Amino acid sequence: MIIKSIKLVNFRNHSAYELKCEDNTSLILGPNGSGKTSVLEAIYILTRGKSFRATDKDILKHNEEYYRAEIEFEKGEKSAVVYDGQTKIFQIEDKKSRRLPKKSRYPVILFLPSDLNLISHAPSRRRDYFDNIFSQLNNNYSDAISKYNKALKQRNELLKQENLNPVDLFSWNVILAKYGSYIHQNRQEYINKINLNLTEVYRSIAKNQDTVKIIYQSEAIDDETKYLKTIEQNYQKDFYLGHTSFGVHRDDYLFKFNQNLADGSASRGESRSIILALKFIEADLIYQTTHQKPLILLDDVFSELDQIRRSCLIKNFQNHQVIITSVEAEPNILP
Repeated sequence: MIIKSIKLVNFRNHSAYELKCEDNTSLILGPNGSGKTSVLEAIYILTRGKSFRATDKDILKHNEEYYRAEIEFEKGEKSAVVYDGQTKIFQIEDKKSRRLPKKSRYPVILFLPSDLNLISHAPSRRRDYFDNIFSQLNNNYSDAISKYNKALKQRNELLKQENLNPVDLFSWNVILAKYGSYIHQNRQEYINKINLNLTEVYRSIAKNQDTVKIIYQSEAIDDETKYLKTIEQNYQKDFYLGHTSFGVHRDDYLFKFNQNLADGSASRGESRSIILALKFIEADLIYQTTHQKPLILLDDVFSELDQIRRSCLIKNFQNHQVIITSVEAEPNILP
């Protein structure tokens, strides 16, 4: 067990709510719109430091002045987050912070119904998905993404100015080159690790001899000096476009199925087996890297899976603490 309980006040549509978690698997039942996903969202905020779907203003219950969420962990430690309409504060035991401290973060595997369509999603959705995985493997990666995105936003704002002096871009170019080259290197490294076992794990689910591979598609490079030179060479193009045309913010991840693009060649069932395999590898990588078994949050995904894939999901996560939401009590959900 990782979490003993979660309490919510004025969180989404919950005026007051408490979930006491089971040692292995907890099931949250309720119709659509009843706030099941909000419980997972609160857990995610208190274990990862931010929501996976909204801003704090969206989370605050309508016409209320604050929201509060509190988790009690297995050894009795408590963490809380309070948002007063302006500021969000985390309280870890007797210490307060504007952000969840890195030492208080816990790895989480979040499985949303939309993840099952990852193969056909837009590149930005795939980047976000893999950035979330890699950030749990390496705190420095998370910091690099944050600093890169802030610099990218500043540079793009400058590029929209009519009387721009190229010298004004230099400091942002340097930051983009520093963190962009680091992000590129880590993305390639982690995708290589995933690919080592992706086909094998996929075959264990699908029971066939198909092959699966993820191609990290990027025009960027992991050499900081060359990265900076390329950005500077693209100045005229970027000024004309009004945004930065080179960098890891344009990366994509392509799924190959039997040497072809999975988007278009893999069936619905095959695509879902690929995503399941990715989730299982994600959990293994996190455990190997952090030596912590990640908490598993499954948001109404059983309704999207057939019985074979449900059974695989249960079997692979049977040694983790799992919290599941479902519209109705379906057979064979709980191990």
